Amino acid sequence: MRAVMRKEKKFLCDIASARQLQGLLGAVLQPDPHNGPCGYPVRSLYFDTLHDRDFNERLDGVDPRRKVRLRVYDPLSDSCMLELKQKQVDNQVKRSLPLTRDEGRALIRGDYGVLLAHPEPFAAEMHALMSINGYRPVAVVEYDRLAFIARENKIRITFDANMRATEAGFDIFDANLAQYPVFDPFNLVLEVKYNGFLLSYIRELLNTIDKSEIAVSKYLLARGVSCNYQF
Repeated sequence: MRAVMRKEKKFLCDIASARQLQGLLGAVLQPDPHNGPCGYPVRSLYFDTLHDRDFNERLDGVDPRRKVRLRVYDPLSDSCMLELKQKQVDNQVKRSLPLTRDEGRALIRGDYGVLLAHPEPFAAEMHALMSINGYRPVAVVEYDRLAFIARENKIRITFDANMRATEAGFDIFDANLAQYPVFDPFNLVLEVKYNGFLLSYIRELLNTIDKSEIAVSKYLLARGVSCNYQF
């Protein structure tokens, strides 16, 4: 089980500004080793309770709140990650548990018993959370991510583009999963994640482009909520 605690800021920026900033960051930060020419795909299946508690709490701005998702970076992969993301104000904690492809598909079917085969306490916690609260698959979100990393303060800056989603199919291991666009194709979501504080030279680079801070939620986008990206 892996746990990550950090602060997170999200911004809306146009493609030209994003390309400019990517060039600047590429000169001083390390590229994510998974980056390709256009980054790398991220596909997440979100779970929610029978009464959509997490959806409604996110929509209402309840603090603190959580999200449960199953994530894969390649639908042909033999593994996936079960993640619990908990957020309060600007602080968030993300815990994750690696699972096999077969275990991931079992969760998609609603068979949470496979988690009990894992010795980690987090696996038992997720089994109880998902079983007692009636979690079930509700939406898949996929996007292309380009990421840069600074070791200091565990800084990670990402650009997410080409967001697409579906509420009609939940098999994240299907390479041909049919999805539809859920975000303006002329804009990207810039995410800045760090521990403690953001280093000044990175802040100065971020300030070289026009951007607007937003509270966008990929999960809400997948569920049909737009509202000019302000949630």
